[in-house]
Amino acid sequence: MSVHVKEVSRGQDSQVLPKVPVPPLKQTLDTYLKCIQPLVKDDQFKKTKAIVEKFGSPGGVGEVLQRKLLERREKTANWVYDYWLEDMYLNNRLALPVNSSPAMVFPKQTFRDQKDALRFAAHLIQGVLEYKALTDARVLPVDFARGQLAGTPLCMEQYYRLFTSYRYPRLKTDMLKVHMDAASLEPEHIIVVCKNQFFSLEVVVNNKQLNEAEILSQLEKIVKMSENAEQRHPPFGLLTSDGRTEWAQAREVVIKDKTNKDSLALIESCVCVVCLDEPCGLPPSDTNRALMMLHGGGHEKNGANRWYDKSMQFVIGMDGVCGVVCEHSPFEGIVMVQCSEFLMKHIKGSPSKMVKPSSSRELHPPKRLLWKSNSHIQGLLAASGDRLQRLVNNLDMDVFVFETYGKEFIKGQKMSPDAFIQVVLQLAFYKCKGRLVSTYESASLRRFQEGRVDNIRSATPEALAFVQTMADERAAFTDSEKFKRLRDATNAQTDYTIAAITGMGIDNHLLGLLKISKELNMEKPEIFCDETYLASNHFILSTSQVPTTLEMFCCYGPVVSNGYGVCYNPQSDYIIFCVSSFWENTETSSAVFVKALNEGLLEIKDLCNRSGVAATKPVNSRQPAGRPHKSGK
Repeated sequence: MSVHVKEVSRGQDSQVLPKVPVPPLKQTLDTYLKCIQPLVKDDQFKKTKAIVEKFGSPGGVGEVLQRKLLERREKTANWVYDYWLEDMYLNNRLALPVNSSPAMVFPKQTFRDQKDALRFAAHLIQGVLEYKALTDARVLPVDFARGQLAGTPLCMEQYYRLFTSYRYPRLKTDMLKVHMDAASLEPEHIIVVCKNQFFSLEVVVNNKQLNEAEILSQLEKIVKMSENAEQRHPPFGLLTSDGRTEWAQAREVVIKDKTNKDSLALIESCVCVVCLDEPCGLPPSDTNRALMMLHGGGHEKNGANRWYDKSMQFVIGMDGVCGVVCEHSPFEGIVMVQCSEFLMKHIKGSPSKMVKPSSSRELHPPKRLLWKSNSHIQGLLAASGDRLQRLVNNLDMDVFVFETYGKEFIKGQKMSPDAFIQVVLQLAFYKCKGRLVSTYESASLRRFQEGRVDNIRSATPEALAFVQTMADERAAFTDSEKFKRLRDATNAQTDYTIAAITGMGIDNHLLGLLKISKELNMEKPEIFCDETYLASNHFILSTSQVPTTLEMFCCYGPVVSNGYGVCYNPQSDYIIFCVSSFWENTETSSAVFVKALNEGLLEIKDLCNRSGVAATKPVNSRQPAGRPHKSGK
């Protein structure tokens, strides 16, 4: 779902949005059966259908749980929020880099020298402080929905968590802490990481915010301090790149020492983290820049120059490789995009306010964070570093820019660009595997109070019918039959999208029923033990549209070991796809998927040009102006 921003008075923000609904039980169960039918064998479907019917029968378990869920809706601002946050993020034990944290990749910057890079960093920090002032005062313009059901005001709560959140590792369930009184008396500070060393940079001194020249001068001091080999501390940031349980256990060991506890307290209360990276030594292709943002290239490159628990980490490489890495639990990708675009406009649009040094104050140098280590902690750091390296070696990423057409051509077919691209992704997967699989596309629930997301299940029966005709070798289908099935598939996708964004999706509802059964200490209902339910929640294809208005793109890793992550950014006449998978799984290959995706996009274009709407105006393949990008490893 795309979003646009309108200037409106502050009163708009406080208008109360509706509560997210609880869909009717029968509707969800019917939709569930419709969603899974194309994905399972007939005998398994029959078995599941009987289980679902029993669950939904009059006076059955489903009705009891549904009643409790409706009671919960009355008592809470958003009945699914806590359930969803735990299930989606906090209970997940996988490492944050690649598996959970998305990244925004900025255009490659051209820095003449180190000072130039630090100037960019100072300018960016200034922009962060400006944006944070807007979120603290809650005066950001309200977002309004675009695309389907355009014009609805959207919940702004996620923005207020950008700089006030911190995810603490815990043994079983992490804790997301939001400091909503962040505009308190504490002097604000950011954490700057350079050469794996951590520094606290106070951005307010004597009640006055640092100006850009002062920030630059402090950054120069940090770089100088980080070069002092005698004072170098072990790379403690590595611990945050580990599995959540491993990091929680390590943290218990680390905080036994007061020095470490104090350093952690400073990191855990910062506004954001700024990572000043060494040159990564790789050609700055889209793919390589995406990898540097997602995992930093492991401990031998910049992988330890991070602190993954903090929600916003701005990466500034001395070689011009820049972007943001986000801890995903406090907010969705669109919030990261809006913040990133504000910062890039700030950097481009406002001349660097480098005031004369005379008006800069003499400031205390930034504080180096100290760490106490011992052989046990050294062992933990080495183990974390090894596990990060394995993750780095495992990620198979391919950033592919499709340049034959973009949104305009698709709209010319009277189809929704997002629905069209989702159908193409189904075709690409079908070309690779000869079947469809459980697919996740995030659907924003920001029309509701504290809304986050639900899932659009894109592997519809209509998508299957379409991809089967496209893959049919015997040419048994005419173009007009194929085109009709394409339209049916995109219509079905659009209908599901509208249902999901209006709170009528099935995933959150089923999760809510499951969580209520746990709260009531009931035996786990059979519907949730069924292999179909488990398979339906194993998302081999995890996708989302993250559109931008400036030249940048979002990327993330797969959510399961045998899956693909596909983030796409449709522009007027090109589409950026970031396809990720794991090398260790031989069933997947990002390059193979990209090849199938490219073929599918071209085949559907030809089909559209031969049929119907576009027959009058064929699309010309052309290179968009100002796009030097190519797919490239």
